[in-house]
Amino acid sequence: MPAHWKSRFVSAVLALVGVAAATHAAEIAYPARPIRIIVPYPPGGSTDPTARAFGAWLSEKFGVPVVIDNRPGAGSTIGHALGAKATPDGYTLLLGTSGGLVVSPAFGTKLPYDSVKNFAPVGLGVYVPFLLVIHPSVAAKNVKELIDLAKAQPAKINFGSPGTGTPNHLGMELLEAMTGAEFTHVPYKGGGAATVDLVAGRIQAIFGSIPQWQPHLAAGRVRAIGIGHPTRVRSMPDVPAVAETLPGFNNTTWYGLLAPAGTPAPIVDKINAEMKRAVANADFSKHLESIGMEPASSTPKELGDMIRTELARWTKVIRDAGIQAN
Repeated sequence: MPAHWKSRFVSAVLALVGVAAATHAAEIAYPARPIRIIVPYPPGGSTDPTARAFGAWLSEKFGVPVVIDNRPGAGSTIGHALGAKATPDGYTLLLGTSGGLVVSPAFGTKLPYDSVKNFAPVGLGVYVPFLLVIHPSVAAKNVKELIDLAKAQPAKINFGSPGTGTPNHLGMELLEAMTGAEFTHVPYKGGGAATVDLVAGRIQAIFGSIPQWQPHLAAGRVRAIGIGHPTRVRSMPDVPAVAETLPGFNNTTWYGLLAPAGTPAPIVDKINAEMKRAVANADFSKHLESIGMEPASSTPKELGDMIRTELARWTKVIRDAGIQAN
C-alpha cells in the first residue's frame, strides 16, 4: 500500500474510533439534560396522565427534568410526526398511541411519518381497554345474548361511536365480522354526545373507556357486559372479556414510548428498563389502574412487532368493512 494511501486509511480509522468513543461516552452519560415527551393529544383524557406518570418516574430515576409537551391536532398525526422527525439522541420521546401508529395508517391515509420505519420503539406502557356497554332496556345479559339478539333483529340495535373510524367504531366492525351479527352504526362528533344518548336509551350499545363509563355503571344507568381486552382486567375483574365468548377478539387501545429512528440502542434499552421497573412497582401500577389503564410492558422489539401485527389486522378489518376515513 502506497504511503499516502496508508496514511489516509489510518486517519479514517482513527476518525471512526473517535466518533465511536464520543458516541459511547454520550450514551454512558445519558441523560445529561432535560428529556421531552411529546403527547399527541391535548391535556386531559388518558394520554396526558399516562405520559406524566412515566415522565415523573423517569425524572426521579434519571435525575433530570422530564417535560410533557402536548402537541394535539390532525387526529394525533401532528404529534406523531414531530416525534418521528426529532433528533435521535434520546432527549425527545413520543407517547405513541395505537390510533396514530396503527389506525390512521391502516386507512391508507398519506401521513408525514412511517409507523414502522421512522421510529425506534422503546416500550409498551399501558393498555386502554374498551368496555362493551349497553342500555338496561336491551334484553341481553351477556355478549352471547347481545350477538343472538342482533342476529334475530338485524340492524335494529343502534351502536354508537365517537366517530367513523375511531377504535370504538372499529371494535363494532370486528364484532360484526367475527359473528355475522348486524348492528346499525351511529357516529357522533365526539364521545360526549354518544354518552348522553346511550344513557337516555336513544342508542343501545357502545364500546367506551373505563373511566368514561364507571360513574354511569355505579349509578345503574348502563350495564357492562364485556371488555375488549384479550383477558379480564384488574380494575374490573368481574366483567368478562369479549374473547371469552369470541376467542381472538381484541379491541384495546395502547400507549407506549418511542424515540426517533436511529436513537442508539443503549439509550433505548436504558429507558425501557426504567419503564419495566415502573410498571412492576405496586404504587405506580395502582395509580394507572385508578385512571382506567391496564399497566403493561414489553421489550423494544416486542413493541415493534406489535405495531406491525396490529397494522395488518386493522387494515384488513377496515378494508373488509369498506370503511372510509372522515
